[in-house]
Amino acid sequence: MTAKEKAIILFTIMYGEFENGISHKEAKRCALIAVDEIMKQCFDYRDIDLQASYDYWQDVKQELLKL
Repeated sequence: MTAKEKAIILFTIMYGEFENGISHKEAKRCALIAVDEIMKQCFDYRDIDLQASYDYWQDVKQELLKL
C-alpha cells in the first residue's frame, strides 16, 4: 500500500468514526495524531527496519497534510 493510499484510509476512518460527525479539519488532525504516535513507536521495535518504517509513516503524514 502506498503512503497516499494509507493516508486516505486513515483519514476516512477518522472522518466516519464519530457518530455526530466531525469536520474535515478535525478528521485530518485525528489521523495526524495517530500517525505521530505510530512514528514514535517505530523506534521501540529493534527487530525491524526502523528507518524504512519511519520513512513510510512520514510519507503517510505528508499525504494526510495534503488532504
